[in-house]
Amino acid sequence: MSIRPILIHPDPRLKKVADPVADISDELRALSDDMLATMYNAPGIGLAAPQIGVMKRVIVLDCEKEEGTEPKPLVMFNPEIIASSDEQSTYEEGCLSIPEIYAEVTRPKLVTARWIDRDGNEQQQEFDELWATCVQHEIDHLDGKLFIDYLKPLKRQMITRKMTKLKRDRAREAS
Repeated sequence: MSIRPILIHPDPRLKKVADPVADISDELRALSDDMLATMYNAPGIGLAAPQIGVMKRVIVLDCEKEEGTEPKPLVMFNPEIIASSDEQSTYEEGCLSIPEIYAEVTRPKLVTARWIDRDGNEQQQEFDELWATCVQHEIDHLDGKLFIDYLKPLKRQMITRKMTKLKRDRAREAS
């Protein structure tokens, strides 16, 4: 397993739609292991393959954040939301590709997702609360959408300028 660099917004790859996974290979399982290692290292609760520059429909998540609870890593290939509640919930979302920026986003409170697991089996599960928010946030990444796309244009532009400056500063530090 290796920790991969996470792309920082604005990066054109974060705005592209990821390609479906044809079949589950050892290479894709290794990618999902790297993604989990990268997510836990960040630390974060979700990561989509486009965030590490891989344009495949793969996400990983683990919303167990309580101290002392067992991790519950979840790997999803070709995930999709097949049902969502009318009831909404609002969470303060953040993103590993938009470090240190948080904003409230309202999404369906309950969602049912379908995906293919690491063994190539189709899975389906209902998610609620933080898990529902996280799975929707990560699937958005596969469709080239960021959580800041739910914000008003002025706030989005301000965040984008801040991220551009952060990338410039990091490039200077690295040279």
